Amino acid sequence: MIKLNYSIEINAKKEHVWKTMIAPETYPKWAKAFSEGSTFLGDWKQGETLIFFDPALGGTKAVLEVFKPYDEILAKHISMVDKDQKENNEDEMAKKWIGSIERYTFAEAGNNTKLKIEITTNEIFTKMFDAGWPKALDIIKSLCEK
Repeated sequence: MIKLNYSIEINAKKEHVWKTMIAPETYPKWAKAFSEGSTFLGDWKQGETLIFFDPALGGTKAVLEVFKPYDEILAKHISMVDKDQKENNEDEMAKKWIGSIERYTFAEAGNNTKLKIEITTNEIFTKMFDAGWPKALDIIKSLCEK
């Protein structure tokens, strides 16, 4: 496993940045940086399980191990899912993905928020995250600063 880090400064309070990231109406707007049509099922709460997916492709299932409103989210990926949301824990890609961790932190300084993303994952996913997160962060920034 390797650690990947991404961050951006946003001219908005951290509560606004937080809500923009997880709200059902804005999540798909920035998550499209990874796959057009991306959405989620579940509740953003400590200990809850969420499914993040593209209806045409499938996605991943994660447990929210840490959920501190306006400060931190830590999601541990426990399975891949197909487009019908059936779990896949057996193929080689799933085995490399399971155990990946995404940590989002929100640090406020004045009217600005530093949003930091830390991913712990198999190195084969580096290209996907390096392509997606900078675009996603720019979209989040744009949504928050409107």
